[in-house]
Amino acid sequence: MRVCASQYLVIYVLIPVVRRFQEEAPGIHVRLSILTEEEIEEALRTEPEICFGVAAPYEPSPELEYTELFAMDWSLIAPVDHPVTRARRTRLEDIARHPMILFERGSTGRQHILDAFYEAGLRPNVAMEATNTETIVRMVEGGLGIAIVPLLSSGVVTRGRAVWVRSLGDRIRPIHSGILERRGETLHGASARFLAFVKKHGRPG
Repeated sequence: MRVCASQYLVIYVLIPVVRRFQEEAPGIHVRLSILTEEEIEEALRTEPEICFGVAAPYEPSPELEYTELFAMDWSLIAPVDHPVTRARRTRLEDIARHPMILFERGSTGRQHILDAFYEAGLRPNVAMEATNTETIVRMVEGGLGIAIVPLLSSGVVTRGRAVWVRSLGDRIRPIHSGILERRGETLHGASARFLAFVKKHGRPG
């Protein structure tokens, strides 16, 4: 079966889920395809071999049904010696002064970040763009700028990286992630079994 998901969800959520699933069902082969959120929704509409998607919905679609798994808050990350790390508190006004690494177009996360700045009457200083969180964390670690990223509560995303992290709380609306299915379609057999497994075990602890 083929399942598509964002790189973030594949790396930090689905890989351990698939590992557990294969222990229970070693005869079932799962093929994971990494796409952007926008590409996932389009693929579900046009490619019938895709069983379901795991993503933060890019735009509500009447053709797709969404089941939430979890939500993530946002954090500011910066090189450990960056000036922003010396502030006692972090405001969007402070972030906007510095070169920032932003998600590329076609990402739900990019829109969440831009909405927060625009609602505050601010325009972020976008110096660079990248497709996924893993790349952005590495770019920040390399001193290319600061960034706002969604982080799991386990700390796995930035663990072992030389970056400074500070939660932004509710200043940016949470990013919700879950299952995208074709509306009115019922999966059967191995696909239905894996879908049920993801719904049960796909919430990070």
